[in-house]
Amino acid sequence: MTIKCTLSAVAPERARADLLAVPVFKGRRPGPGADVVSGALHGAEAAGFEAKPGEVLVVGAPEGVNAKAVAFVGLGVAGDVDLETLRRAAAALARKARSVRTVATTLAGAAPASVDAADAAAAVAEGAALGGYQYLRYKSEAKRSQLTSLALLGAGGARVQSAVDAAITIADATCWARDMINEPAGAQSPADFAAAAERRLRGKGVKVQLWQGAELTRRKLQGTITVGQGSVRGPRFLRMEYAPAGARHTLALVGKGVVFDSGGLSLKTSTGMEQMKTDMSGAAAVVAAMSMLQALGVRHRVVGYTPLVENMPSGNAYRLGDVITYRNGRTVEVMNTDAEGRLILADALALADDEEADAIVDLATLTGACMVALGPDIAGLMGNNDAWNAQVKAAADRAGEKVWALPLPDGYRKMIDSEIADIKNTGGPHGGALTAGLFLQEFVGRTPWVHLDIAGPARANSDDGYLVRGGTGFGVRTLAELTQSFRRPR
Repeated sequence: MTIKCTLSAVAPERARADLLAVPVFKGRRPGPGADVVSGALHGAEAAGFEAKPGEVLVVGAPEGVNAKAVAFVGLGVAGDVDLETLRRAAAALARKARSVRTVATTLAGAAPASVDAADAAAAVAEGAALGGYQYLRYKSEAKRSQLTSLALLGAGGARVQSAVDAAITIADATCWARDMINEPAGAQSPADFAAAAERRLRGKGVKVQLWQGAELTRRKLQGTITVGQGSVRGPRFLRMEYAPAGARHTLALVGKGVVFDSGGLSLKTSTGMEQMKTDMSGAAAVVAAMSMLQALGVRHRVVGYTPLVENMPSGNAYRLGDVITYRNGRTVEVMNTDAEGRLILADALALADDEEADAIVDLATLTGACMVALGPDIAGLMGNNDAWNAQVKAAADRAGEKVWALPLPDGYRKMIDSEIADIKNTGGPHGGALTAGLFLQEFVGRTPWVHLDIAGPARANSDDGYLVRGGTGFGVRTLAELTQSFRRPR
């Protein structure tokens, strides 16, 4: 359920809402709007409230306040408050407020003077919408959040409202991606995902092409065909194009879409398969991003590519030692069928290069090695153009999604040499994230390209700030920033 977010110039004590939420800094120092409930704040000490970041205490509304109750929202040290602090605080508030319908808050006013008012309001709206997310489709006794309305008290105007509207659009797209990632694989074949994507994109200014069967062969998408042939649920390939009038440059978005990964004949363990419904997180992020371009007023042409497969073992599955010939002429020897993501991404990257994109970014839950290197919260960033790498990194930083630059060492290229083909799809036991990146680099030609290995942050194992346990939709917010600010790299 999307939260409706509005601006209001009403004084905090006059706001009519189920809950009035006000910020409090470390030492129980009142933030904007908290002075009208200072009496109640004095009693918070007895309740153990310390105003730590993300801490929320709900108390009865004092006399003279129209709201039914008051929530104190901790922000920690005043000088440390930034947009990420506001997002996380708003998320904590949204979770605490699930039993009420309407909330009015002065949280955005807690940003320091150096932070733009529109950015602060957008951060609060985005954090609340993301933190309030629930996936309840299979819960028989669901306690669905009742929160439907959030009023931001304080700074207003058309520019602030526009920023808030954009934040809600981005959060809604992120939540759609989360829904897709959380859906059980048995209920989401490549065809099912493609159909859901088509529904999502309807009326949003995006032309959708869906390829399957003989069309995949005609388009020389042999990696997608090969990986998908082991499943009775056949492969698909989505090409999505947003082309606003006057667009001069083209950005290509590529997302890995393995709707379930058993490992193929290189079978995973049972434990290793438990969360493999999430192996299409990159594709979900790309479709979600494509769905919001028109609403965000993106002026560039954007083309999305998502190969969709289910990687299964069967009598028809591809085998170790098989050789795949790609549309760009490169040949790949398969050494491990559980390194399948790069095999389908190669199709999409080669196609984007052939179609002369000005820059490419791909998102993929690609390697456990990247999680070993960077942990569960940080995506690895690799690319072939320093300026493009920096542009993508800057977009991720603005979005609040953590990425870390990793190298593509020329000396490691020999690790993916094959005895009988141009390259093989694995590079040995060391540097797995980097050799996967080097593999993908073979298919982008000279086009500026960034690879985001999102294997870690694509899933959260517990609620944390505006992340909710399960699929996170990581990358959607980065793509929102990137598509709006895109500059053709030199």
